[in-house]
Amino acid sequence: MSRLTIYADSTPDAPLVRTEDPERIAQELSSIGVRFERWSSAVTPSPDDDEATILAAYRPYLNALMGETGAGTADVIRLRPDTPNLPALRQKFLSEHTHTEDEVRFFVHGSGNFILHVDDRVYDAHCTQGDLISVPTGIKHWFDAGETPFVTALRVFTDTTGWVAHYTGDPIADHFPAA
Repeated sequence: MSRLTIYADSTPDAPLVRTEDPERIAQELSSIGVRFERWSSAVTPSPDDDEATILAAYRPYLNALMGETGAGTADVIRLRPDTPNLPALRQKFLSEHTHTEDEVRFFVHGSGNFILHVDDRVYDAHCTQGDLISVPTGIKHWFDAGETPFVTALRVFTDTTGWVAHYTGDPIADHFPAA
């Protein structure tokens, strides 16, 4: 189930807000410019389906989203316990960073946490199957799918070179619970 937990950035052990209501999650995230919505499809692809099959299942949503945002490409990313170099890859995502374009993810299977650091608040968005999250350009954040991840997600890019992080050097992610 999707969940949003909001903290003051100085008190990681004392949540200010915790909700599993998708409308409230969308409302809270919208207040900081983050898009959150739920998608459904008449066809639910298997976690083992190829990229083309998974993209086709969500094509109507992707076409609308990409037309709306001007995005140039979409692909599928999978994180599994047997993903090569998983510890190094996870560490790359766990460090607070920004991007020069919106980071858009749709969770086809599994779950993960997008943790956003805006002003003096930390927003921990636990995203699950059916969730779309779009983190705007420049918002400090990190991501964690846990030590034994099981995630299949669509990624949408404007810059067709793909995922490029700009690390802040702030150790704040070390002070908040991991997935």
